[in-house]
Amino acid sequence: MRIDTSEYPTGENAIPEKRVKRLKLLSKAATFTCIAMYVSYIPQIISNFSGHPVGVLQPLVAMINASFWAGYGWTKTYKDWPIIISNVPGILFGLFTVITIYIH
Repeated sequence: MRIDTSEYPTGENAIPEKRVKRLKLLSKAATFTCIAMYVSYIPQIISNFSGHPVGVLQPLVAMINASFWAGYGWTKTYKDWPIIISNVPGILFGLFTVITIYIH
């Protein structure tokens, strides 16, 4: 089983420090934008509570997709925390949006 220690290979197989910094920055940016994408469901939830329900397909598929990605990140040989953290809000906001469509 591989465990991610956040240590990169050294010596002959070393990854350049500049690349490591870019990968970490990209990981943080992708996590932030993914969370922002799911937080954007808040206006749809408000619309549902206001009596103007949105379509169910998009939040339902987003919730299923986020569930798959979070499960993938969880079951890898090491926990892929950026994938897990960025998709848990998708599960929660997608589910909450779908529920509020039917209880408006």
